[in-house]
Amino acid sequence: MSEGVTTPGVRVVNGRTVPEPGTWEIDPSHQSFEFIARHLMAKVRGRFPAASGVATVAEVPEESTLEIEIDASSVDTQDETRDAHMRSNDFFGVEDHPTISFRSTSIRPGDGETTWKVDGDLTIKGTTRPVTVDLEFLGGAIDPWGNQRIGFSGVVPEVNREDWGLVWNAPLEAGGFLLSKSVRLEIEAELIRK
Repeated sequence: MSEGVTTPGVRVVNGRTVPEPGTWEIDPSHQSFEFIARHLMAKVRGRFPAASGVATVAEVPEESTLEIEIDASSVDTQDETRDAHMRSNDFFGVEDHPTISFRSTSIRPGDGETTWKVDGDLTIKGTTRPVTVDLEFLGGAIDPWGNQRIGFSGVVPEVNREDWGLVWNAPLEAGGFLLSKSVRLEIEAELIRK
């Protein structure tokens, strides 16, 4: 099945560039878990700097798994008042639901040589719903300290935040609402081989 090794941490399987089998942990200092939502006329970006996760890459890539856990209280939108509101029960309810998690249920090839569809369960505020992450494998390298690293970029183009009980909004005088229901999720991560 394996057609050869291209760079450290990387192999080619059935014409597709994939990580080598093993356990890979997200490097907390080289990751970004963000969301983008419309606020009035502009898009606002928020992030969760406290996230961890493990990819267990199998010999057969489609048998791999991905688990991610995010500290919901770490939400950062660059506005302390808004962040406090987002930690409240109007949004993430971090007192009762301190973590946001994602657990893959299946992995399948995407359209490109390095793209994948990762289906999984996203749990926010005690509600679990299926999502599909469009994932791109960015390759691998050895860092200056001798660690094997791989990189991924991912996106969930659109989710309805209300599906997870994040229903707070405010009507506008001219019609419509302050916040969009639709939210985009973006992921950037380097993982280190364990």
